[in-house]
Amino acid sequence: QNHHTHNLMREIIHVQVGQCGNQIGSRFWEEITQEHHIGADGQFIGDASSGALTRSDVYFTETGAGRYVPRSVLVDLEPGTMDSIRSSKIGGLFKPDSFVHGQDSAGNNFAKGHYTEGSEIVETVLEQIRRDAEQADCLQGFQIVHSLGGGTGSGLGTLILSKICEEYPDRMMTTFSVFPSANVSDVITEPYNAILSLHQLIENSQQTFCIDNEALYNICKNSLKLKSPQYSDLNGLVAKIMSGVTCGLRFPGQLNSDLRKMAVNLVPFSRLHFFLTGHSPLYATDVTNSFKQTTIAQITKQMFDPRNMMVACDPNKGKYLAASCIFRGANISSEGVDQQMNQIQTRESDQFVPWIPNNIKSSICNVAPRGEDVSGTFIANSTAIQEVFKRIGNQFSSMYKRKAFIHGYLNEGMEELEFSEAESNVNDLISEYQQYGEATAEDLTYEDCEEEELEQSFEAEPEADLI
Repeated sequence: QNHHTHNLMREIIHVQVGQCGNQIGSRFWEEITQEHHIGADGQFIGDASSGALTRSDVYFTETGAGRYVPRSVLVDLEPGTMDSIRSSKIGGLFKPDSFVHGQDSAGNNFAKGHYTEGSEIVETVLEQIRRDAEQADCLQGFQIVHSLGGGTGSGLGTLILSKICEEYPDRMMTTFSVFPSANVSDVITEPYNAILSLHQLIENSQQTFCIDNEALYNICKNSLKLKSPQYSDLNGLVAKIMSGVTCGLRFPGQLNSDLRKMAVNLVPFSRLHFFLTGHSPLYATDVTNSFKQTTIAQITKQMFDPRNMMVACDPNKGKYLAASCIFRGANISSEGVDQQMNQIQTRESDQFVPWIPNNIKSSICNVAPRGEDVSGTFIANSTAIQEVFKRIGNQFSSMYKRKAFIHGYLNEGMEELEFSEAESNVNDLISEYQQYGEATAEDLTYEDCEEEELEQSFEAEPEADLI
């Protein structure tokens, strides 16, 4: 019995929604099947003593026939994306009933994904999720991969998110969300879709990893030296991040980290759960192995480099509330890692808020990703993320002031009130980030908090009983 509880599996259910979510999700499955030595037919190919299967249960269910099946639900409102995944090299991995799709598209309209088209298939999606949850030993939580600019990822993605939160309120909810970028835009209604879904993410997600096509594009051009990056290159970068974030769950290590530990260490206030991410090492493909520099110091330096952040905002314009560094490799010394973390905090002390001491957490995983000896994944809760929200918020306001394109949403049964509620919720979030970024250690004393609470309770009490 004790042996069993020691190996209690902490399963995660993965949901990918919309075209972007499905393309990134598929790359993620490619990445982790290779890390766990699972072939395209779901069979284990490798040495059983390597430890690759010790914790494969986090993402895979083992069937009676010794086949490993991804615990995944693939959702889209149109069948096209599903067909291309089915016919891809990893198409045979998934259970046939984990593909859930409608026959119509959301037409880049949040309201179609969230209210009309999306609500028709959401019950089927939940049914599939329940089935996976019932088979789980000790369900840790959910991860949703989607984009916020289109209709399905934003509308249906956040609908599934809120339904899961209602049904499993005590489980962790993580999202990998692709934000619209300033210069790479396909859809004119992006700002509407993004702000409406951000409104949902603020309330229902517990950790959101922010990703942005423009930043990924810049990393491909500048760090990887690709002349004309394709979506497959961008998706590969996101898959690296997703694999890095979850490696502490999937492989044994010295300092293990799971979704809940990560949230406890990275989220000082429940609404401020939007993270910057970075990955290291990033090299041009033509750099030969002998020239690659992969000491812990160099990995750390590249992790904190603003040019390698996967979302277009400059961390130097804000302050880090908290950060987490996940190192992967066979012979990493925890002493070396601690030393680097201390150096960063001393050298960059003005980059960290003064009122959270020791706010960098590190963890070490003993298994390096494919093709690397050492790698690092960086996750930070930085007040600079407000730049992204401000940029999209400004685009939203300039269109909403003139009520442009709004009829398409109202025709699907939405109300204008939802637009203004979403806008003010995002504005509140921006000012919260601003406030905590500027706060000094003296600003936030315990007495202050108490006084504020007292004042509020006095204001709240009606004066009727004086009469």
